Amino acid sequence: MITNFGKVGVLYGGRSAEREISILSGTGVLQALQSRGIDAHGFDPAERSLAELAAEKFDCVFIALHGRYGEDGSLQGALEQLGIPYTGSGVMASSVGMDKITTKIIWLSKGIPTPRYATVTPGDDLEKIVAELGLPLIVKPPLEGSTIGITKVEKAEEFEAAVALAAGFDEVILAEEFVTGREFTVAVLGTGKDARALPIVEIVAPEGNYDYQNKYFTDDTQYHCPADLPAELTQEIQKHAVDAYRALGCEGWARVDVLVRESDMRPFLLEVNTSPGMTGHSLVPMAARAVGISYEDLCIEILRSARCKMVKAQG
Repeated sequence: MITNFGKVGVLYGGRSAEREISILSGTGVLQALQSRGIDAHGFDPAERSLAELAAEKFDCVFIALHGRYGEDGSLQGALEQLGIPYTGSGVMASSVGMDKITTKIIWLSKGIPTPRYATVTPGDDLEKIVAELGLPLIVKPPLEGSTIGITKVEKAEEFEAAVALAAGFDEVILAEEFVTGREFTVAVLGTGKDARALPIVEIVAPEGNYDYQNKYFTDDTQYHCPADLPAELTQEIQKHAVDAYRALGCEGWARVDVLVRESDMRPFLLEVNTSPGMTGHSLVPMAARAVGISYEDLCIEILRSARCKMVKAQG
């Protein structure tokens, strides 16, 4: 665990569809670290090369990138090659966590509840999938975040257009049964047996539509933290979140999104974000505040866990 941070790079921006949000996250992190006297510098991989990153001679980096090329293991692999300690999950956990389909396969193998699903490619028998999953259902590109490319399909004739939209982002599409109920998220900090869940946040979006705009750019969405849930259900959801985090090999920090079905109050895990947002609307800082952890202290705790994850060969 790092105690003397030295020169710190904050990686933000990038080339993904979530670039705009990453800039907001990274700016917040950079200001927080600098306010604590840390020698922190911003670095945008979309504007500067890996050669320039190596030349900066950072002692460690805080990854505030979201989506492809920053949250999917590719950058993590480059940092391992360069020998630069970095925040968050390693190559494998980042790659798996980015893929909602692979995540589901692993979670189901561990008995972690997640909605039923099917994989779809353009030209597949969509009527068969509707018969299996029912309506409504959710269609999403499995490698994107921030609700990008997602459609709620309420009528069978809407399915094809939803698949076409998602296919603009990924070759294989995820169709998932729609769970009617309340929406929650659980931030997890730490690694392995030391991983712990922060208080649960309930998300109450206008008309139940927690889309890109309502996530980041309006004040219409309401957040309740800690969420108003029975103690037993709170503990169950937090346990599922930590189990899901460990199952993928996540470390440092992440955020697990959960739906609780209205009919029977049963929780279902949707996905894990291994590099969650750190904007003014973001939910990990909100959960941290609920247990007395300031934004600045949260950034430092995450940075303190930065390390290279690959074991170097002896010789």
